[in-house]
Amino acid sequence: MEKYIEKFTRYLEIEKNYSPHTVLNYKLDLEGFNKFIAGMELEKIDYLNLRKYLAVLKEKNFGNRTVSRRLSALRSFFRFLCREGYIKTNPILMLSSPKSEKRLPSFMTEEEVYRLIESAFAKTPQDTAGLRDRAIMEVFYSSGLRISELVGLNLEDIDFISGILKIRGKGKKERIVPIGETALLTIKKYLKNRKKQSEVLFLNNHDRRITTRGVRFLLAKYLKSCGIKPGVSAHTFRHSFATHLLNRGADLRTVQELLGHANLSSTQIYTHLTTDKLKSVYDKAHPHA
Repeated sequence: MEKYIEKFTRYLEIEKNYSPHTVLNYKLDLEGFNKFIAGMELEKIDYLNLRKYLAVLKEKNFGNRTVSRRLSALRSFFRFLCREGYIKTNPILMLSSPKSEKRLPSFMTEEEVYRLIESAFAKTPQDTAGLRDRAIMEVFYSSGLRISELVGLNLEDIDFISGILKIRGKGKKERIVPIGETALLTIKKYLKNRKKQSEVLFLNNHDRRITTRGVRFLLAKYLKSCGIKPGVSAHTFRHSFATHLLNRGADLRTVQELLGHANLSSTQIYTHLTTDKLKSVYDKAHPHA
């Protein structure tokens, strides 16, 4: 089994061009299944084995989303094995995934976003960390980037004249997204005051590319200082970006392009409306409002 997992992960890396993070998750999920079947020969794995594996996951109280992800990894794996001729029949074809819980994404109000961004500022002209932190939050909110996309930004990815960013997203897919004037001005101020010259946009305190962990740490610091509700994360900026665009009239297809979603269904989770927006529409539309 191990050698087939290795072949599959190489296929994901080379042919599918998946990110290292995605490949690692697939590998871990498949290794978990391999432990369950305890060295069983690949050709002997059948539908019943897979049903038992599914039952074990449920007994361990894994959520539906986690179970679905593990089954998705197995589906891709067995599809690959069939296509390459390593097995004759696909044992997972008849197995259905559990229904995922539909949870609304958390987001900040416009006032909360403003308060959070305003909490980052340069205490002195030499405080480039404060300028950097504010620029990071401005870029998050202005362009709706994933945290991995933000830390991967280089200076060459920014067109200051046209106001656009070139983003390398999931699966190394590139897309172009606009960036607001406020965010650009903040970036320019940060670049003007930092001492280290580098092709990397956001540097940490050791003048190396800031990591996702570093960004999460600085956000946690500012969230605590301005007292915003718990549970807010770097990804909440992305949720807020999409929610605020839709609440102000942007169409779903445009938001899909901006977020870099492959499927419109991924973007549809943002079609929820805030209570204020619902009340506003109700007051205008209902005859007895």
